[in-house]
Amino acid sequence: MVCKTYAGPYSIFPSSLILTKMNSIESRRDFLKQSSFGGLALSSMLAGDPLSASDPAVTQGLHHPPRAKRVIQLFMAGAASHLDMFDYKPELAKRHGEKSDFGEHVEAFQNGLGPWMKSPFAFKRYGRSGKLMSDIVAPLGKVVDDMAFVHNMIGKTGVHSQATYLQATGFQLPGFPGAGSWVSYGLGSENEDLPTFVVLPDHRGFASNGPKNWGSAFLPTHTQGTTIFPQRENPIEDLHPHAEYVTEASHREGIDLINRLNQLHRKSRPGDSRLDSRIRSYELAARLQLSATRALDISKEPQHILKMYGLDNPKTQYPKSINPEEETEYFGRKCLIARRLIERGVRFVQIWSGNDNSFPRRNWDSHEDMSRDHPSLSLGMARGTAGLIQDLKQRGLLEDTIIHWTTEFGRMPSSQAGKGRDHNPFVFTNWLAGGGIRGGVTHGESDQWGYKPLDRNHPTEVYDVYATMLHLLGIDHERMTVRHNSIDRRLTDVHGHVVGELIA
Repeated sequence: MVCKTYAGPYSIFPSSLILTKMNSIESRRDFLKQSSFGGLALSSMLAGDPLSASDPAVTQGLHHPPRAKRVIQLFMAGAASHLDMFDYKPELAKRHGEKSDFGEHVEAFQNGLGPWMKSPFAFKRYGRSGKLMSDIVAPLGKVVDDMAFVHNMIGKTGVHSQATYLQATGFQLPGFPGAGSWVSYGLGSENEDLPTFVVLPDHRGFASNGPKNWGSAFLPTHTQGTTIFPQRENPIEDLHPHAEYVTEASHREGIDLINRLNQLHRKSRPGDSRLDSRIRSYELAARLQLSATRALDISKEPQHILKMYGLDNPKTQYPKSINPEEETEYFGRKCLIARRLIERGVRFVQIWSGNDNSFPRRNWDSHEDMSRDHPSLSLGMARGTAGLIQDLKQRGLLEDTIIHWTTEFGRMPSSQAGKGRDHNPFVFTNWLAGGGIRGGVTHGESDQWGYKPLDRNHPTEVYDVYATMLHLLGIDHERMTVRHNSIDRRLTDVHGHVVGELIA
């Protein structure tokens, strides 16, 4: 049975019912228990409610027993090249420099249909699985047997903003919840002092679309991503008062006064979920002042852990040009903080590498020179990610944590400007690890050029990846829906199937 819900100005409820007021926590709880929505809404809406702690609906609300509890998503902004990291093509090495002939009309994004271009990086086999990977992601060789690769991913557009929306939200247009919001909505909170969904952007700034990639849209506002810049002096904007005369005691008194006023205001407007969400956000912000500070403090991490993430020799200054030391330090720090956040109950952590288009390049959009941009970004990403997987594994957290690596699309097998690659939305690579994922396998292949899927009739799409992730989290992707503008919306739109080959 498809779960139909309404995201209106008052509450969230089945479309067959009209409920304008829920005057108490008990009435909301009873209502949700009686609806088909079950614990999926209950666990999210009543997170932190003392009445819900022993409520069986919270634990019984999942559609089936979960394999995973949380997700860490790694997003490479700018379109990382599958051909130069994970998807080796000997035919390109053989035909390097020859005029490219795709055997069909090709719509290039720019002027990227030059001669065939082999990867400028060497490939070798890693792990028991013998997976071929480039030397610019060599650190991942230590954990490659925990990874499952998908080489036949396809997108719908070669435009960065739309393609980023698609991978981040399941839709090409703005106005839809981020994947982390859906997971937060479905699973609820494990820690009332921290957000369920945390975003760690690139230290240089946001990628295409900025915060719209992790907004809650028509889901409850408390499910939106909370942005944290770990490297900044102020990681969370406005978390602490700036005025020197504000003491801890006076600040506490101010918060208590605001809480009392909020409660009086809420009593005069019962059942307004927007107000409840706003109050909850302010209360969470107050709790964040302590909990987030502790989560972001890596100073007490042992030296061998810091070394694992590439943080054993940080610098105070880095060159203006893109360089592996800077990428390692900044990406590795975000990976370590992601581990500290999920340890504390955060459901979904999204880590970004690369900011929006700029010159010189500070993202993965390597039109001009693959050898200039990709090695630094790749090595930094690979070292931090390898450290994360190893660390989670030794702590027993990898078995119930899904790691998902993605990007908006791939790069063309033909050259652009002699040394770069144009956009390729027709095929690219994702990989997953942990949380019930079968390690050491490959699902799907690209063709001999890495231009399109080898089997064009059976590609893998973002909907399939998210359907698989939700399945491992105990959620049927077709049943977690929200009625919005008279349409039952879901993360996977009207598509998607669970990729059984990826599941252990």
